[in-house]
Amino acid sequence: MCNRSLLLLPLGLLVFSTACQQAPPDTHAADVQAIRDAETAWVQAFATKDADKASSFYAADATVLLPNAPAFSNHGAIKDAMKPMLDDPNFKVTFSATRVDVAKSGDLAYTQGPYTMTTTNPATKKPMDDRGKYLTVWKKQADGSWKAVEDTFMTDRPLAAAKPAPEPKKQRKAAPRGHR
Repeated sequence: MCNRSLLLLPLGLLVFSTACQQAPPDTHAADVQAIRDAETAWVQAFATKDADKASSFYAADATVLLPNAPAFSNHGAIKDAMKPMLDDPNFKVTFSATRVDVAKSGDLAYTQGPYTMTTTNPATKKPMDDRGKYLTVWKKQADGSWKAVEDTFMTDRPLAAAKPAPEPKKQRKAAPRGHR
């Protein structure tokens, strides 16, 4: 009987300890709000045209995928890629998520929504407006803050029509030898 009691004791302790554990708190709503707040602050940082402030929303190992450019990975490369855009006197950007979703694990999330951006048209040197959509993947940091780890945007403008290839030049037929 004693041996049986000794065998059942660990099983009973396991059942008791499992029953006493509480589920982790549900932070979904707070995480969604924190990410929305981060995006609002990010738009405000872009308005300052300060590359340090604007790039501070990216994690150290983030990657940014810009149209017609290579991928920029790590904080320094992202900041350097932003500088010409922020130096543009006509540059303005706004964006606001229409969708925010946080994983059940509470450590990853994404936002997507529309953006509007004004830049200088290189051909006319006049302001040029653009509209499109973006997708950002967020990761919760050790301090509880959220940082962007993957970021991209796409214009709604149609692709420029490809220029047709030039027609090959017609070669003149050479006169047969001996005839002029």
